[in-house]
Amino acid sequence: MLKKTMLCIGLALSASPVFADLSSGDLKNFGNAAELRFGVVSNFGQEGAFNALVTVNNNSSVALPKGKSNWKIYIHSVKRVLSTASTELTFKRLQGDLYEIAPTDKFPGLAAGSSLQFPYTARGHIVSYSDFMPRAFIANAAGESAVFANTDTEDLEKFVDPFVKPEQYSRFDIPRDLYPVVTTSSRYQTNVAINQLELSSDQIKIVPTPKNVTYSKGSAQLDNRWAIVEVGGLAFESSYLQQRLRESGLVLEKSVANSSSKKQLIELIIDKKITIPEAYELNITSEKVVISAGTPTGVFYGVQSFLSLLPAEKSVTQSVTALRVFDEPRASWRGMHYDVARNFHGKEAVLALVEQMGRYKLNKFHFHLTEDEGWRIEIPGLPELTEVGAFRCFDPSETKCLMPQLGNGPNKTAVGNGYLTAADFTEIVKFAAQRHIEVIPEIDMPGHSRAAIKSMEARYKKLMAQGKKDAAEQYLLSDPQDKSQYLTVQSYSDNSVNVCLPSTYAFIEKVTYELQQMFRKAGQKLEVFHMGGDEVGVGSWTASPACDRLFASNDRGVTGVADLKPYFVQRISEITSKRGLDIMGWEDGLMYDPNNTFNREQLQNKRVIANAWDNIWEAGVADRAHRLANNGYDVVISGATHLYFDHPHEASAKERGYHWATRYSDLPKVFGFMPDNLYANADKTFIGADITNLNGLVGRILPPLKKPEHVLGMQGQVWTETIRTQEQLQTMIFPRVMVLAERAWFKAGWEGDSPNLQKRASDWRDFSSTLVKKELPKLEQAGAKFYLPPPGGVKANGKLLANSSLPELAIEYSTNGGKSWIVYQSEVDVGSSPVLLRSRVASVVSDIAAIE
Repeated sequence: MLKKTMLCIGLALSASPVFADLSSGDLKNFGNAAELRFGVVSNFGQEGAFNALVTVNNNSSVALPKGKSNWKIYIHSVKRVLSTASTELTFKRLQGDLYEIAPTDKFPGLAAGSSLQFPYTARGHIVSYSDFMPRAFIANAAGESAVFANTDTEDLEKFVDPFVKPEQYSRFDIPRDLYPVVTTSSRYQTNVAINQLELSSDQIKIVPTPKNVTYSKGSAQLDNRWAIVEVGGLAFESSYLQQRLRESGLVLEKSVANSSSKKQLIELIIDKKITIPEAYELNITSEKVVISAGTPTGVFYGVQSFLSLLPAEKSVTQSVTALRVFDEPRASWRGMHYDVARNFHGKEAVLALVEQMGRYKLNKFHFHLTEDEGWRIEIPGLPELTEVGAFRCFDPSETKCLMPQLGNGPNKTAVGNGYLTAADFTEIVKFAAQRHIEVIPEIDMPGHSRAAIKSMEARYKKLMAQGKKDAAEQYLLSDPQDKSQYLTVQSYSDNSVNVCLPSTYAFIEKVTYELQQMFRKAGQKLEVFHMGGDEVGVGSWTASPACDRLFASNDRGVTGVADLKPYFVQRISEITSKRGLDIMGWEDGLMYDPNNTFNREQLQNKRVIANAWDNIWEAGVADRAHRLANNGYDVVISGATHLYFDHPHEASAKERGYHWATRYSDLPKVFGFMPDNLYANADKTFIGADITNLNGLVGRILPPLKKPEHVLGMQGQVWTETIRTQEQLQTMIFPRVMVLAERAWFKAGWEGDSPNLQKRASDWRDFSSTLVKKELPKLEQAGAKFYLPPPGGVKANGKLLANSSLPELAIEYSTNGGKSWIVYQSEVDVGSSPVLLRSRVASVVSDIAAIE
């Protein structure tokens, strides 16, 4: 184990030019040619911490001078650095994951051709390439900077040392990590079970599964002799159906009822006898297709079920099996959360997600717009929110932008920066509403608010310089006299909005007003305002003069710091209630502590909705969902162990994502989630041990759900700390979104206190077949990227055996290092050659798996 900084000087300093200070040209030269690398030394030997290493190989012609100088290196570490033994370099956390490495007077210099290794100890563990962030950079005192070129990439293996030893790819040995890291051969062994299961039916399946389906003999042979007719009031639904059919190869005319001369019709009908709002009927015969519902929403869902029956192959004729469907959803809340604040991927990424949500009958789009790392929506009258808060760059004053976070580097034009204009947001709201999806905007406060705080501080400084004191203080979110000290989970010490300032509530009034205006311009009504409320740093407001004045005034009975979070929520409730809004928050934002909720009667909104998210089972807080529901809050099940799609797909260093809630969350795990029976989902502890007695694990009897009417449904979440591009986003959420939709819409017969695992496996086998044969090809045709599980494989006596966790998935193999690929059909002789494997759907391929 490394205990101190090691400087490996390959050439004498005199062999290269030495600069007292680094100029812009020096920085560029050094950044382009020098190499910065990260590596895990060991996750073992110390509970809750790991040892890692930063290496700088000076391949440039520029020497870093001896002693203190004007250069500093900036890296990102999402794991909080605890210590370093170096005396030659300092390692300082600025805010969040941004760290500054600077030379001391003992720094011996770094000649061209030499290397520097800087060991450190940090909190937690690192087991994947994506735990390290790209775009490390070097800067001088003038604010000029240069990115290390080898880190300016999304190919993380170019600057992260390989994970080859157990102490690198396993999370800990105290206690022992029980989740094995996958190999190509272990995948093969795991996949055997599902490959041995037979399909229960060869019928084409609708996704998500309808409540009742009756198949008939025959089919409808669709071609251009058919027409679409609607009764009126369904113009979008009929046009949408016409467009989707055109994309499948069918060109059908569209008209209103009784005006078509065609004999074979697809009829869209409002039938008031169907009284369940989202229910529909679908009846397909050889001569007619009838989609009927009591509302346009139900008709739209019937349209999606009809389209789901179409094969993936495009054709001017399509055959659809005859059947009758009576369908309604299990839950009224079927949601997907998308964090655009950590990293911004553009309007088109949002629209692409919303489109797929509509296709699979998800109806709530939880839009996480603000964070510590970014503010992503234009608010007219407060331009600083996007001018400053929507961009990260190297500006220590943070008057032009926020300081870099999450691997975006020092440049304002870098990946992850940007925002939605008011017009963009209005377009998204309208686009979603057409697909019968409600947008729930989240403005996360009082914690997770650094972007807003710094933006309003920049506004304050600008207006104060103009002598406009009242205007400067109008929307200020921080108290310059506040000396409170705290450190959040994400390592911020300045991200809590001061809840004692009147200007904080003026800011919230302004933002909610502008959001309502955007909804109105889209022809919609803002129904729910999500206030966030989670993970407020312990110690916030403890040394705030503004809060001391509030305590002294005894306003609303606020006596001490413990009263401030409920006070803030009450103020939000008053503001939003006057505007006719319901409010929503993360579970901990509505609770004093793990056991006690705020008094629901003190909140004026008709509905107060909580996302129940923190369900690491042994932590003992998975019962918050029941506590909130039993106390009158509405609850959306959002459990991180199964429904956080920013977690890896499997236990592998190459898989992207955080792993704080679970080591991985694969498709069968999402498929098996039971939103109506929360505790029955307790399968594994964090370390990977089987859970056989949850009450015994927690050490107390968990409260039952006494008011199930307050559980609205379930929701998937994607957080984007490690997701910087649209393609990365889509490979994390697809096809998990389809599996989420299946569970949110349809309650399977195997669900219960003791789920029928054999029946669940059989249902998953059928569902996975439909996914591969129909849904994934359609997703590819829609232009989306998605995750494919790499194949499993072994070699026995020179024979290649390969399989997939999705049995119908095409597998390809290569024996020449990937120069050419052959479709794998069955056992094949490959001799002693190393073999590469991959999965494929159309143009989408999986990561490559290797067999030696």
